[in-house]
Amino acid sequence: MMTNALTKAWTELVRPMLRRPKRVQMAALCYRDSDCGKMVLLITSRDTGRWVVPKGWPIDGMDGPQAALQEAWEEAGVSKAEADLHAIGQYDYLKGLDNGAEAPVETQVYLARVIDIVADFPEADQRRRKWVSPQDAANMVDEPGLKTILRSL
Repeated sequence: MMTNALTKAWTELVRPMLRRPKRVQMAALCYRDSDCGKMVLLITSRDTGRWVVPKGWPIDGMDGPQAALQEAWEEAGVSKAEADLHAIGQYDYLKGLDNGAEAPVETQVYLARVIDIVADFPEADQRRRKWVSPQDAANMVDEPGLKTILRSL
């Protein structure tokens, strides 16, 4: 009986107070039109090599779309693109931190039409990139919310 009360207190009172609010990131869902329809740009993460979209933390002096485009440049070599002013969606994931802990992150996703992409960019030696259909991209990424956004294209 006491164990149930302690479990309930932990679950409903203590644990929620210890949880930090989600951190926010901005992501660029880069695309181009082709003869086969829309193609989206995926990149590999630096740490695990899994397929992701360019994303990062807010940048002082930039709004969400501008920060997303900055990440697309640094991580994928997108040198010129037009981003929508409003996020097309958001997804949540747990980000591994340097100290081994995980932090909940809400990622705002901005659609970005790629006009120019270059081979020489800041993280070129740390990542791979690949153009794929939205359906293939949805099968390649891990985050369920990002899969849903990709399938909606």
